[in-house]
Amino acid sequence: MCGIVGAFSFGNNTFEITEPYIQTMRDMMTHRGPDGAGLWVSDDKKVGFGHRRLSIIDLSEKAAQPMSNEDDSLWVTFNGEIYNHAEIRKELQQTGNHHFKTDHSDTEIILHAFEEWGITCINKFRGMFAFALYDSKKQELWLVRDRIGVKPLYYSIHNGRIVFASEIKALLKDKDQKRKVNEQSLFHFLSFLTTPAPDTLFEGIKKLPCGSWICVNKNGDIQQEKYYDVLDHTSDLSNLSEKDITGKILDELRKAVQLRKESDVPVGVFLSGGIDSSTNAALFSENSQNNIKTFTIGYQGEYKSNPSETKYAKQMAEIVNAEYHEHLLSIDDLIDFLPEMVKLQDEPIADPVCVPVYYVSKLARDNGVIVCQVGEGADELYWGYNEWKTMLNLQKLSNLPLSKIPISILILAMKLTGKTEKPSYEYLRRGLHSQPVFWGGAEAFTETEKMNLLSPRLKEKFQNYSSWEALAPLRKQFEEKAAEKSDLNWMTYIDLNLRLPELLLMRVDKMSMGVSLEGRVPFLDHKFVELAMSIPQKMKTKNDTLKYLLKKSVRGVIPDELIDRKKQGFGVPVYEWLFDKLGDKIETELSQFCDKTDFFDKKEVMRQVELKNGPKIWYLYNFALWWKEYIE
Repeated sequence: MCGIVGAFSFGNNTFEITEPYIQTMRDMMTHRGPDGAGLWVSDDKKVGFGHRRLSIIDLSEKAAQPMSNEDDSLWVTFNGEIYNHAEIRKELQQTGNHHFKTDHSDTEIILHAFEEWGITCINKFRGMFAFALYDSKKQELWLVRDRIGVKPLYYSIHNGRIVFASEIKALLKDKDQKRKVNEQSLFHFLSFLTTPAPDTLFEGIKKLPCGSWICVNKNGDIQQEKYYDVLDHTSDLSNLSEKDITGKILDELRKAVQLRKESDVPVGVFLSGGIDSSTNAALFSENSQNNIKTFTIGYQGEYKSNPSETKYAKQMAEIVNAEYHEHLLSIDDLIDFLPEMVKLQDEPIADPVCVPVYYVSKLARDNGVIVCQVGEGADELYWGYNEWKTMLNLQKLSNLPLSKIPISILILAMKLTGKTEKPSYEYLRRGLHSQPVFWGGAEAFTETEKMNLLSPRLKEKFQNYSSWEALAPLRKQFEEKAAEKSDLNWMTYIDLNLRLPELLLMRVDKMSMGVSLEGRVPFLDHKFVELAMSIPQKMKTKNDTLKYLLKKSVRGVIPDELIDRKKQGFGVPVYEWLFDKLGDKIETELSQFCDKTDFFDKKEVMRQVELKNGPKIWYLYNFALWWKEYIE
């Protein structure tokens, strides 16, 4: 796990890539790699790479980056892990075509795999990765992001060059990089709490979508390809028994967890006491020579919105003989962390869970652990949210023949009674327009609320626009490729392409790397994802039980008490906190933001504050803090 940065000057551009230019950007990400710093600039000053190192696999100096092959014709700067690197190394050694200078560096595998198989080598990699590779013979720069989007990669093309980095703040050190709000991204942010790839909230700065690469040649010609779509890798499991399916789930998950133990530094587990993290801990402890270390976050005091789960985490830690570490957060922890949170996020991640993720990461790092396994992805793959059950039922109603007539009547009634801001109105509106009811697992403002919130200028700009525009291409892919075009498969597919890579996984990446800790996600191993997407909807939703198949798969691995207890999300009592010490501060901040900018209608923003709409206030507050830090 590291921070990468670089630039490529193409065409007849006279701009020279220099060591100070790369170094300035690289060292904006020291937190991503405190163990070392590397730099390479080509002799013709057309290309340069920088690297901040968090040493995890092969700690030797020979494994430092940027790294080249034997004749220096290929250079790579790499963030992530290739868990099956030893297996690929053996395959490469058997060809007799490659000489390795490191003992077991996974970085070196990328170079030799590219030599042997070209860009298709990425199909062999099992892991999480974002890397840049320069081919000096062809004078081509390749940028690659892993299949699921666990690792971020941002880039900007301007002034005859492409500049890339693991974090946007590094790109902003380029004196020619403009700082301006991408207003279309803001429009979508208000729907999804994040910005859909390939855009960011910065105009002119892009992020590489999950499962994609781009190639830039010496003339500045750009080729982009989505090399991975899970729908291309599903199989028909409809003839298998439930017992066969649950056996496959446990086998594949066990392999994913064991692969993610690969490390030359200490590895631990985030433990909340729920099914996902408890399963992680149980499978991780199998065949472990030493007691594993687990890390748990709770809250001082009791909150209705977030009852304590620490007793379940302690219970699971005792079962696997873990070394248990716990930290209880207070409102002061949130207030103290806010300025740092905004800096680490790069662009707003309007999910308050960023707060506990940061502190649990810090807890692990303070206790000598450099890598932790986390539980993201299980709920999306196995129908784990109560909200998803509601949405699935709504979609079934919307799919009924002649449903358009009653929907039209209900919409008219809600308009006449002034209820157009209600989520129910938005769901009816989608059904009437033959759009899926489900637009993602994280929704902020409805389309009506959003239009009411925008300033007159932006109201006019987006009067004939909706955030469906960002989802329509995904829907087209789904309709064309999905073997089972079920409503649940759509729900998982959209979250695999938006909420997971650009919201949930980014909160893990940005917050954990903020304390120089690597987060690994076994539930999002691409083979495990492919298996989950191959299972029929009727089997996943059997008995109308959330996570039915996953629960059955892990019964006997973790206690029945943890499996059968009522689901509780990994939440934050931030909404109670908002109206404690934070209330006046937020109101002042939002008022000043509205006075200085032309994005929102101040009267509407203040109405949300008066109504004490906690979640919505938090989303707006995040954006205002980001604007103040990065734009103003």
